[in-house]
Amino acid sequence: MFHSFVRPWAIRTACLLALIAPVAASADDAPPPQPDPQQVWTEAAKASQAGPADIPLLDKALLKLPEGRVFIPQPHATRLLQAMGNPGSDPRLQGLVFPQGDTQGWFMTVRYEESGHIKDDDAKEWDADDMLDSFKEGTEASNEERVKLGAPALEIIGWAEKPAYDAATHRLVWAMSTREKGAANDDDQGVNYNTYLLGREGYFSMNLVTGLKDLPAHKPEGHAMLAALSFKEGQRYQDFDEKTDHVAEYGLAALVLGVGAKKLGLLAGIGLFFAKFAKLILLALAGLGATAMKLFRRNNGAT
Repeated sequence: MFHSFVRPWAIRTACLLALIAPVAASADDAPPPQPDPQQVWTEAAKASQAGPADIPLLDKALLKLPEGRVFIPQPHATRLLQAMGNPGSDPRLQGLVFPQGDTQGWFMTVRYEESGHIKDDDAKEWDADDMLDSFKEGTEASNEERVKLGAPALEIIGWAEKPAYDAATHRLVWAMSTREKGAANDDDQGVNYNTYLLGREGYFSMNLVTGLKDLPAHKPEGHAMLAALSFKEGQRYQDFDEKTDHVAEYGLAALVLGVGAKKLGLLAGIGLFFAKFAKLILLALAGLGATAMKLFRRNNGAT
């Protein structure tokens, strides 16, 4: 069973990765070797922790991972993203959250950015239409560089959910719909459902990656996971001390437009990948099934 599920996914994934890998600088340059997807998933399974469990994040926050969810820590989280077509690494990445089983087509990235304390005053004044125009302009400007790297140019379709900020809980949510430039209207579209929790010295972002058509069904998962995350006392937003603490050079609108746009460029490709190949990816987890899920449960019981 293990091989019958994983091998077709590994072959198709390897073929796709060969198509989207960055173009070599010259004909003499050999492309970097791609990791074996089966091995990447197997190692991630061994390192994972299944809920219910308390997952410490740095020395700043706690994620109360619910039952039926799996947390994959570093460095395995980065290796999984690379295996799914997201090149490079991000030192802010703390881990990934996956659902157990093969019926739910989503996963979440968990990051921490020590940006300084972000003032939230401008949330009362932002204009979602203006922000959308800025996103489109920024994406067009970055497409030339994406193409040089061998990645497809992106097109911004519109808000999948307009930016919304809750001043009482210091939570921010927004989502952008994207697709490869020139793709047909009926092609799969990826989406990153971006959720943030602001703290004293920075913020955590938990971004749900899924297909656009599946977002309404999976959006509650994003909210539930955000609600399961909390800063420790002394690290909360309200613990800010204006006498000693650093203030970020940007506010909430810039967090969406600047930092968000940069992250969108990095993650939109993986969103499109996931939209198209979610079933194969989740079958890989299920195919590790009797193997991986036992490892998930074993790791959870041993902690």
